[in-house]
Amino acid sequence: MEVKTASFEKTASPKATTVSGAEAVIKCLLEEGVDTLYGYPGGAIMPVYDELYKYQKQIHHVLTRHEQGATHAAQGYARVSGKVGVAIATSGPGATNLVTGIADAQIDSTPMVCITGQVGSHLLGSDAFQETDIIGISTPITKWNYQITKAEEIPEVLAKAFFIARSGRPGPVLIDITKDAQFQSLDFSYKKCSGIRSYKPIPQIDLKEIERAAEAINNAKKPMIVFGQGVILGGAEELFKQVVEKSGVPAAWTILGLSAMPTDHPLNVGMVGMHGNYGPNVLTNECDVLIAIGMRFDDRVTGNLEKYAKQAKVIHFEIDPAEINKNVYADIPVLGNVNETLKVLLELLKPNKHETWHQKFKDHYKIEFDKIIKNDLNAERGKIGMAEVIDEINTCSNGDAVIVSDVGQHQMVTCRYSKFNQTRSNVTSGGLGTMGFALPAAIGAKMGAPKRDVVAVIGDGGYQMTIQELGTIFQTKVPVKIVVLNNDFLGMVRQWQQLFFEKRYASTEMINPDFITIAKGYHIKAKQVSERANLKDAVKEMMDSKEAYFLEVKVEQEENVFPMVPTGASVSDIRLE
Repeated sequence: MEVKTASFEKTASPKATTVSGAEAVIKCLLEEGVDTLYGYPGGAIMPVYDELYKYQKQIHHVLTRHEQGATHAAQGYARVSGKVGVAIATSGPGATNLVTGIADAQIDSTPMVCITGQVGSHLLGSDAFQETDIIGISTPITKWNYQITKAEEIPEVLAKAFFIARSGRPGPVLIDITKDAQFQSLDFSYKKCSGIRSYKPIPQIDLKEIERAAEAINNAKKPMIVFGQGVILGGAEELFKQVVEKSGVPAAWTILGLSAMPTDHPLNVGMVGMHGNYGPNVLTNECDVLIAIGMRFDDRVTGNLEKYAKQAKVIHFEIDPAEINKNVYADIPVLGNVNETLKVLLELLKPNKHETWHQKFKDHYKIEFDKIIKNDLNAERGKIGMAEVIDEINTCSNGDAVIVSDVGQHQMVTCRYSKFNQTRSNVTSGGLGTMGFALPAAIGAKMGAPKRDVVAVIGDGGYQMTIQELGTIFQTKVPVKIVVLNNDFLGMVRQWQQLFFEKRYASTEMINPDFITIAKGYHIKAKQVSERANLKDAVKEMMDSKEAYFLEVKVEQEENVFPMVPTGASVSDIRLE
């Protein structure tokens, strides 16, 4: 895309002011409403940081302890606030340390703008100190990227960056700025980008396809909805709820769709996928109409595609044309923002209840409850179970907390058992599965929703990947609650080794440090619990704390997460043990 193809809105202050390129960057952020950014300074971005020093009262810069932490914090901020997250870093290793978070944001559709410094334009391609081709590196994992070599490009490019990041299917954008461009002067004026000729973020709605979808749903005997994060990103939660209630269709969620609908809603039938609930997985292969809304048919949701919902007519509501027919053929593709397409659908739907069909989900839930859930929540074994901890958090938070989970067994347990009353409450790394995500993401989430309790639930493995961000918590005094479920194993890998590799626990046992001492070293209140009798009081003490709090819970070492759809299996072949 060429910059000249963009169109821009007029602003209230068209007069130009002469500033440096570095100051122009800060002014652009202010024009876009940025009040918080996350980053780490270095030589190639130092001019921007020098200007940032002058704007401390307008923009809160959070010094993370690693650039990866900056991207995850920006993601957490974006996910709960609905705004664009911003991360900033220097060239070379500073820029490459952003890559994991950028890739995570890309696959999970998180709006984020990353700004990196770069060596002087006369040094590009010379292998200068701390030079990397971050444009080439980040091209496959960004919605768009661009290298600025002249100061006068800055306003137009950054306006375009924010527009691309937040519009349509959101995602990350990276802007690389050479050091000389930061020092150069320009006549600054800013106009927000309102469109780009070659970029169509929202497809045109085809009313005939929505009419076909409504007819199929109205005539269905055993319809089923699977909804994803697209409902949240489209701001369509209330509209979606009305569609579900009017149609009477049982609705299941992907892990990123969790919290788009209250978990205790009578038509919410649970999670689909590898560790999803028994009923929605099995009945995926019995429904006659499968209505996918704002989800992308990820392999962890579908299992074996050759055996996925082959009996069903598939209706796919999606904003990104690239997702249509990518994994699962859509008999009725409905392109557009779900906030618009569901509005039309709602008017065309006939009221229904599908009581007999819904009873099948209840029957399957009873099987799962008797075999798994009852034992998970009321364990009689020696050590504490992971679900017990989540259940205590639910009790203390009344389902109103933001819960940020890392990646592994605890993530699946957290998603399975968390209770949510409001949207944008579940923050986790879905598509990329990034261990180390939760601690920095919780920092950003709390800053994005300062009035809500934010609880990070992390395994002992993932925690140590970004444990240095305790320093960020200490410095900023952000009152996040941190729960480490410590089983002294890389639990998910160990489970697979137990089930599929004859218990050869190759490099999965963890010899862990004293987490309590580490937390106290950062002046964070800390407690360890190993006895079930002490769990309730410890969780309540953590949740009541007005400051950051670290709680380590020693859980059963070889606990497995079920149900489970083994890799390559059909979702209807889900294992209960």
